[in-house]
Amino acid sequence: MKRTLAPILLLTLLFPSLAFGETMDDLVERDGIHYKKFTEVPFTGKTTGNRQGSFKNGLKHGPWVRYHENGELAVKGTFGDGEFDGPWVTYDEDGTVNEQYSGTYKNGVKVGD
Repeated sequence: MKRTLAPILLLTLLFPSLAFGETMDDLVERDGIHYKKFTEVPFTGKTTGNRQGSFKNGLKHGPWVRYHENGELAVKGTFGDGEFDGPWVTYDEDGTVNEQYSGTYKNGVKVGD
């Protein structure tokens, strides 16, 4: 058991991104596509931290959340290929609902309900 735990612990300490995922600070955006810093390959994977969600080929895709500085939920919604898609809800710092949006968006413009 000790032989197995030591390498896992060492890898986790040396490469925290393997255990915890990337943060938005680990990514750069060029021409609307997100890349892991110092690479030319569009990022596919999950982010952790203040803004949590998934990327597919450099575009936000799937459920996303963002948190206020105090840890309360600030925004939740879904992206489809980098565009807002479906319902979105924003919250005040005390957790109360601020605004709700729904629909399908293309280039930031609502195109359907």
